[in-house]
Amino acid sequence: MTLGLLNANPVVQAKKERLAHIRDPEHPYSLEQLSVLSEDSITLDDKLNRIIITFTPTIQHCSMATIIGLCLRAKLKECLPLHYKVDIRVSPGSHADEDSVNKQLNDKERVVAALENPNLRQLVDECICSNEI
Repeated sequence: MTLGLLNANPVVQAKKERLAHIRDPEHPYSLEQLSVLSEDSITLDDKLNRIIITFTPTIQHCSMATIIGLCLRAKLKECLPLHYKVDIRVSPGSHADEDSVNKQLNDKERVVAALENPNLRQLVDECICSNEI
């Protein structure tokens, strides 16, 4: 018999599961179905209020890697409590321009500017709100 909670933060855990249903910007499949995102690629640290996501683009020259990262960040922003720090990265060695993509995805000003662009925002919203999967 265990004393204590198995899932001390069920709200965050439930939100974590929703990331798997984000649609890929180029294909009619979820990020999980394309193996871009998996349960193991999401690390949640409740003590530090931090979530780290490492995703693997389908090809090394994926032009949608930053869009995928924006989708992940936008979904987490609407799901997670505000005090959580989010770090989103491409898997090491999985993208030809890994450093640049990681820098863009974790630069608050670039993320805000990208999400203020109506065309990008529409694409992100379509990916995170898709029920067609």
